[in-house]
Amino acid sequence: MKAQRLHGTAAIEEHPLRLEDVPQPVPARGELLVRVLACGVCRTDLHVLEGDLAPTALPLVPGHMVVGEVVGRGAETAPDPPEGTRVGIAWLRGTCGACGHCASGRSNLCLDARFTGYHADGGYAEYAVVPTDWAYPIADELSDAEAAPLLCAGIIGYRALRLSEARPGDVLGLWGFGNSAHIVLQLARARGSEVHVFSHREEHRSLAREMGASNVGASDEAAPGSLDAAILFAPVGELVPPALRALRRGGTLACAGIHMSPIPAIDYETELFGERTLRSVTANTREDGDELLAEAARAGVRPHTTLYPLERANEALCDLKAGRIRGAAVLVP
Repeated sequence: MKAQRLHGTAAIEEHPLRLEDVPQPVPARGELLVRVLACGVCRTDLHVLEGDLAPTALPLVPGHMVVGEVVGRGAETAPDPPEGTRVGIAWLRGTCGACGHCASGRSNLCLDARFTGYHADGGYAEYAVVPTDWAYPIADELSDAEAAPLLCAGIIGYRALRLSEARPGDVLGLWGFGNSAHIVLQLARARGSEVHVFSHREEHRSLAREMGASNVGASDEAAPGSLDAAILFAPVGELVPPALRALRRGGTLACAGIHMSPIPAIDYETELFGERTLRSVTANTREDGDELLAEAARAGVRPHTTLYPLERANEALCDLKAGRIRGAAVLVP
C-alpha cells in the first residue's frame, strides 16, 4: 500500500514525509482493518513531524482524523461493526482502563494512553488498523471529508467548549480560527451563544464572518465587552494574558493546544483575580467523541474542508503551518 512515512523530524518546509510502498497492516486480535477514505490534517501532526512532540518510534505514519471502511478484522474479534461499515479513528486509541484516572472517568489523563499517528501508525496511508473499542460510528449524513475533521478538531474543540464552562446563550471568545475553532463556532451558535473570533489572518477572519461570528478581530484586538468564557486554540502563549483580561469575573479560559509557546507573566490583579480560571485541555475521552458526533449530527455541523491527494501531504502541512487553509485540510488516498 501507499503511505506517507516520517523517518526523522525536520521543519515541514523540508518535506520530511516520504511516500512509500509498504506492507498492508495486519490487524491483531480485537482490531479492525480499515481502508482509508479520508484523513484530516492536524496541527498535532505538524508538532510530531517538526519534533515539538518527539515521535515514540520511527518510521511513523502520521494522521489521526481517519474515516474509513471496515474491510477485515483480527482473529477472534467480534463481528460488530461488520465489513463495509464506515468508522472513524481518532487521536486517542487506548488507555490502561485500570488507573485512578480511568476509574474516575478521566481516561484522557491516563499515563499509559496510546495515540494514533504517534504510538501507532495512522491514516496518512491507504489502510490503517484500530482497536474495535475505539472505532467511532460515522453518521450517513456526513461525507468522508466532512467527518474526518470531527475526529480530532471536533472532539478536542468539544472538550474545550465543555471545559470553558460556556453555557447556552453565553458570550464566548475564540482566539485562533483553524480546524477546531470553526467547528466550535457552529456548536456554540447552535446553542444560542454569541461568539467573538480573534485571528491574525484575514482569510480566517473572513471565514468566521461567513459562518456567523458576532464580532471578528485581529488577535491583538480587545474584545468588545466582557466574555463569559474563552478558548485559546492558537498555540501562542502571549495571547493568554489578554484573553484572561477579556473575561468577566468567574469566567474560564480553556487552552486547547497540545503544544504552546511560553506564557508571559500573568498579573494577578488584572488577569486572574475575580475567580477567573485558566485551564488546559488534554486529549479526550471516548465519551467526548460519542457526544461530539451526536451533537454535530443534531446541529448540522459541517466542517469547511480543502482536499489534497495523499501524495501532497507535505504541501498540506506547509499550508496549515502558514495559515493558508480555510477550515480543515483533508487528505484523500
